[in-house]
Amino acid sequence: MSNDALNAVCPYYTMYPLDFPLRVLEKFGKRGDWVIDPFCGRGTTNFAARLRRMPSIGVDSSRVATALAQAKLATATPNGVVESAKRILKDAKPPTSMPTGEFWKLAYHEHTLVQLCQLREALLAQCSSDTRILLRAIMLGALHGPKPKGTPSYFSNQSPRTFAPKPKYAVKFWTERNMHPVEVDVLSIIKARAKRYLTEPPPSIAGKVLLGDSRVADTFADLPKKARLVVTSPPYFGMRTYLPDQWLRLWFLGGPDYVEYRQPEGQLEHSGADHFAAEMGRVWTNVANHTTDDARLIIRYGGIHDRDAVPLDVLKKSLVESGWKMKTAQAVPAPVAARRQVVQFGAEPKEAKTEYDVYCHRA
Repeated sequence: MSNDALNAVCPYYTMYPLDFPLRVLEKFGKRGDWVIDPFCGRGTTNFAARLRRMPSIGVDSSRVATALAQAKLATATPNGVVESAKRILKDAKPPTSMPTGEFWKLAYHEHTLVQLCQLREALLAQCSSDTRILLRAIMLGALHGPKPKGTPSYFSNQSPRTFAPKPKYAVKFWTERNMHPVEVDVLSIIKARAKRYLTEPPPSIAGKVLLGDSRVADTFADLPKKARLVVTSPPYFGMRTYLPDQWLRLWFLGGPDYVEYRQPEGQLEHSGADHFAAEMGRVWTNVANHTTDDARLIIRYGGIHDRDAVPLDVLKKSLVESGWKMKTAQAVPAPVAARRQVVQFGAEPKEAKTEYDVYCHRA
């Protein structure tokens, strides 16, 4: 068990590996430097900064992303998290509302769904302590995933780990294979995961994760001093499925019990490559105003197969007159995580083209 285990608390299809920000922070930063990630996702950069003993601030417009990223800066014991879950279930009344329909009937055993709803309502009512923040992240990570041959480690019927199954397809998949959800021991799953992720905590370092829009001028106003490093991976142009792919986790965080495809406020618009680049450029300008003169901006960026726009060209356009100047761009292998999803559920999200690590200086 190592103190980087917490980073795996909940998998994301679009996540980048921890070694990317760790390597960058080690090369360009030093202990005590502030780090910004304006598109923090599940908080990999924030967690890497914590391991390097650097304070950080992360911002994302997704509630799933910020719930997970906040957990990357929290500290609690495995026993504390389990006891918190026990108290919630012991004191819980019948849920005020439960989702219904064929999907929910086949996705979760009835008794399991009751407990999930009880935990959901309690965490929606109160989730300000580190213990509850970590319990929430553990619940999100266990909400859906494959059925093992041995002891269950997820609450759901057979599902992918990194993205939520769409109801119509899932019902067809489960029905054709005569797959039914089994009742699982919710507390045992929480206990096993808490032990796995929290037994050896990383160092406690100052930091903050905000649900917001990095284009807004005062987003980083609370930084106690200017940052020396910005390490991030923005949304890829044309990839509009970030939130629909996380609809079950969004439901657990208070969202609707169905897939919602409309783009919420705070998302970069995908109406055209030039407009997308301009909106991304607003973010680079904003973070430049909160960084030191010797600051570095390091970006991992790519694109998806069915778009004509060249990803690196989109990124270059976004940097024009942004306060940053690109120095180098290094190609990195495209992610292969989606291949495992085919085996798990017979479906695959869109894959990225070649990705790049782009290194910039203040202009």
